Parts: sequence; structure tokens; C-alpha cells
Amino acid sequence: MTTRNDVPSFFVYGEPSRELDVGFLHVETVMERKSVHLGHVAPHQHPLMGQITYWFEGGGTYRIEDETWNFSAPAISFVPSNVVHGFDVGEQSDAIVVSISDDLLRAMAEQVDLGLDAPVLLTGEKPDGNWARIGSLLAMIADEYRAGASASEKVLVGLISVVLSLMARLGGTGGLDAASPTVSLGMALRRAIDHHYKEDWPVGRYVSLLATTPHLLDKAARAVFGQTVKEMLLDRRLLEAKRLLKFTIRPVEDIGREIGFDDPAYFSRFFRKRTGEAPATWRRRQLEANS
Repeated sequence: MTTRNDVPSFFVYGEPSRELDVGFLHVETVMERKSVHLGHVAPHQHPLMGQITYWFEGGGTYRIEDETWNFSAPAISFVPSNVVHGFDVGEQSDAIVVSISDDLLRAMAEQVDLGLDAPVLLTGEKPDGNWARIGSLLAMIADEYRAGASASEKVLVGLISVVLSLMARLGGTGGLDAASPTVSLGMALRRAIDHHYKEDWPVGRYVSLLATTPHLLDKAARAVFGQTVKEMLLDRRLLEAKRLLKFTIRPVEDIGREIGFDDPAYFSRFFRKRTGEAPATWRRRQLEANS
């Protein structure tokens, strides 16, 4: 019997999971990776990014966690990070896949109408003009991404945000009830951490908030994210520090206070321990890499 711990984790399908750059985006078609999967994408998960998959040709069978659906184009899904998914499709099937890092999804969340912490699968069984809009937007996203160095991240993020909101308009606001209690608790924990990580809550506060036990919460964190609750809290603070260092000109000390470190020296030690570099050094390297 396959357990959740046996499910492979990938960067993009077939490539080992790795740390993502802050603000990471990747766009390709399913059949660009045909030689890897031959139409059978085994159940897998992406630890650090969510994915939009827009099927514009063909159809097949789609799996999200323990649920399975038959679908035909047009169809579109959004799968958050750490949600198990896979599919089987024929040779004439193809889709545009947009992979979006968790930090970028969090930054987009307040601007989109779709909830980004639950999987969604929508099919075009009923006529609706929004399908044509979604198809045009995904084609624009693919073209902009292929422009390479001249592509605009702001344009891509804007287009992706509209796609996600149109998915909500098509009926995606409820998400799929496809998660086990453990997965549901893990996702609820991540939502809670997103709201409260700056307050430096102890683990016990999250246990109380989610009306669970320390054992069950730690079990969910390890099963869904491969981390303890404490590690998730520290990683969320580090992620926000990286975002602020890379995308703002705020002083390092101010950024430390923003994520709950009143002592600049303690923030610097925290950042160096988890990245191998001081915050200012990390920021300078990012700027040089993008110049």
C-alpha cells in the first residue's frame, strides 16, 4: 500500500524538488514533457509551489488526493503545494501548466477571488464566455513567458490573477472536498501560520486555534509538509524576509522587525543560520543576479 510519505515530490514533473527563487514562475505545456511521462503522470506533489493546468485539447482522467474525475477540454485546475495529483491523457491531449511559487501566491491572494489553499477542478460542460477569456489569457501568459528576459513579471502576475478570479466566477469558490483529515489539518495550519507568523506565536497557540492536539498537529505538519510545526513557522518568517529583502528597499533592521525580530542581531543570526549569508549580503547577491 502506498502511503503519503511514498508520494514523490518534484520541482516540475520528473525533476527533483529544489529550493525555489523568491517570486518563481514557470510555464510550459504538458506535452513538452511527453518523453518523461508518455501521457501518464503518476501521483506526485510539489512542496513549494501551486499549479494551474488548463486543458485546451483532448481529455483523460485526473486525480487529486483520493478523488478521480474523467474530463475533456476545456478544463482547468488549481492545485496548491503539497496536494497530491496526477493524470492519464491521450496523445491528442495537451494543457498549459503555470507553476507559481508559494510566496508569489501569498502575495497575490488578496487580489484574486479564488481561495488558494484548496484544490479546484472545473470543466466546460456548460457554455460560458469565461472559458474563451481563460483560453486567451493562458495563451498570453505562455507567449509572455516565452519572451524570456524581456518578459514582465508584473504582466505575468496580473494575467495569472485574472485567470484565478475567472476560475472563481466559473464556480471554483468552494474548492474540492478531496483531502483527508490529516491533509485538511495541515492546510489549516498553513493558513493559520500565514495569518499569525509575525506575532511569534508558540506552537501551543496554533494547537488551541485549530482545536486539535500537539500530536495530531505535528503529525499533519510532517505528513503534508515534511516539517515540524516549528520548522514551518521559521520557514515562513524566512520566506517573508527574503521577499522584503528582494523586492523592497527597506532597511534590514526594519525588515527584521516586520517579521517579529525586535533585535537586529538576532534577526541576522537567524537569517545567516538558515541561508549561510547575512541579510545584506543575500540582498546584494540578488540584486547583482538581476542586474
